[in-house]
Amino acid sequence: MKKSDFDFHLPPELIAQAPLPERSASRLLVLDVPARSLADRMFRELPALLRKGDLLVFNDTRVLPARLHGRKESGGAVEILIERVTGAHEAIVQLGVSKKPKEGGRIALGDGSLATVLGREDAFFRLRFESPEPLERLLAKLGEMPLPPYIARHADASDLERYQTVYAREPGAVAAPTAGLHFDEALLGSLRDMGVEFGYVTLHVGAGTFQPVRTENIHEHRMHREWLNVGASLVEKIRRTRAAGGRVIAVGTTVVRALESATVDGELRPFAGETQIFIFPGYRITSIDGLVTNFHLPQSTLLMLVSALAGREFVLEAYRHAVERRYRFFSYGDAMLVLPRGA
Repeated sequence: MKKSDFDFHLPPELIAQAPLPERSASRLLVLDVPARSLADRMFRELPALLRKGDLLVFNDTRVLPARLHGRKESGGAVEILIERVTGAHEAIVQLGVSKKPKEGGRIALGDGSLATVLGREDAFFRLRFESPEPLERLLAKLGEMPLPPYIARHADASDLERYQTVYAREPGAVAAPTAGLHFDEALLGSLRDMGVEFGYVTLHVGAGTFQPVRTENIHEHRMHREWLNVGASLVEKIRRTRAAGGRVIAVGTTVVRALESATVDGELRPFAGETQIFIFPGYRITSIDGLVTNFHLPQSTLLMLVSALAGREFVLEAYRHAVERRYRFFSYGDAMLVLPRGA
């Protein structure tokens, strides 16, 4: 299977550059997979599409202000984007710089503290931050919200709140689990009142989520690493939901990756650790019964995951429909509800 099999035409003006004034005011394209039908709805109509006893599983990771600016010893400007935090003072990062620093090189940050280059890991660098305060606190003081590369503006004060889910609680991500950005407290309250259950995983989304597939043969692509936690209480909640006839609906591809990483021989088990799971057509997803997700980049691993759930041809048909109907794409864009067993 080739990455070009997952291409589609996207007019640049459909890439959302800012969030809507209200989270739940997004549009929602519903994919009934067995019927091969599409329905144009609004995201705030989600309660009408779910049933009492269904379980929504959210990713409760919290986005760090993970973009830093500094200067090399030579004086050259450096942009640091945290890929993942690996310790109280260390991280794997991307460096935006004209000439890549060597091992042992130092970068001066805005508060006068230094970061030392420990080495490289493929396209990434390992940095140690020489600061008395832990990295999370340093980022809170100096960092900027790391908006995705397809948003052609600098982050502003509003992004500190809007590029974060309302239920975010576990710091560690450098990109938002964007399917969750559509939920506000009022919508969550309506779902709770009708008997929809909630559960949570944690998967700290890394900047590698934006890395393109560089091999035409997708079987040769190597995924980036991300840390996740699927707790025993969620595993039990999922078991009870399915035993009672309810559906497990993942909110975001990160939830699918977490649950599938925690599935061994068809059985979901508690798991905490790193994953490099790559899900594409041919892989059978067993941990969920539905998926809420945003519209993803052409040829991306996220589009491939959705295609594994709903079929590549039908997903691309849905994307063509979304382009024709002028849906908004990517992180601040609209959403899809994929129901592989039907509505």
